[in-house]
Amino acid sequence: MTARWHIQREEGRYLLSRRLPARFDVEATSVFPPMDPARLARQARQDVWRMLKGLRGFTPVIEVTLGHERVILRAGGQVPKGAALPKGINADLADLLSDPARRARWSTWAATNSRGRA
Repeated sequence: MTARWHIQREEGRYLLSRRLPARFDVEATSVFPPMDPARLARQARQDVWRMLKGLRGFTPVIEVTLGHERVILRAGGQVPKGAALPKGINADLADLLSDPARRARWSTWAATNSRGRA
């Protein structure tokens, strides 16, 4: 990751964004088994960007929250204030997060290592 990304790590929370303060104008959430939050965030960010890069002024925001025996991924981002959002964009994001092939790829990449790091 280059220095152009803002990373905020707190107890049980990892946030990856291009701008601060981070804002979710569009978003979807999904639940995963325990895994490395930074690696999951990076993988999800790439696919969110690929999907929405044509949306003028869009910048991705990814939040990973660690829960009891699960990880909650909140993916989306922000657009310039007053920008028109395409109809169904949140549903499209939800579809992206529930895509089995993407989930498998993200999970493989972000699997907790043998030392239990998550």
